[in-house]
Amino acid sequence: MDKLILVRHSETEGQHEDSPLTKLGVRQAQVLAAFLDNSGYEINRIISSPFLRAIETIKPYAMDKGIEIERDERLEERILSHTPLDDWEEVLYDTFEDPEMKMSGGESSIEAKERALSLIEELEEEQGNIILVTHGNLLALIMQKYKREFGFNEWKRLSRPDIFLVQKQGGEYTVERVWQE
Repeated sequence: MDKLILVRHSETEGQHEDSPLTKLGVRQAQVLAAFLDNSGYEINRIISSPFLRAIETIKPYAMDKGIEIERDERLEERILSHTPLDDWEEVLYDTFEDPEMKMSGGESSIEAKERALSLIEELEEEQGNIILVTHGNLLALIMQKYKREFGFNEWKRLSRPDIFLVQKQGGEYTVERVWQE
């Protein structure tokens, strides 16, 4: 691929897979569409988490450009635990510190990252520019492929939405946060 554009979804009403965008999130999706349209990138494919908030985030852009939104489960949000966690942010921090840490019914950082990177590896030989739409935790784990130091604090600084541009230049990957709130 020539350019990989990683997108975090807009503001949402909840964390369930069918949680819709808030009114602000809908406006953010429209601003995102305009931003992508003005970026000058010719997009060849859009691949998204099947969660509603991810689909709704990229839908205005995809509809305007006539590009199908492909759904891929490998971009789903990472499950920390199947039981509710009052201290989920502390647990998330711990999983950045210990990537093998795994809660009951959950996925370790390593497992989640490998899941997402398997998709990216499939796309590396493809020509063109590709948008991947995902969730904050998984986006942070994907970013570690390109910036090893991307961790919990960088995750905390992600916005909704957010966009990172990844491209190969001279055999090396460069990463640039291109979204401006």
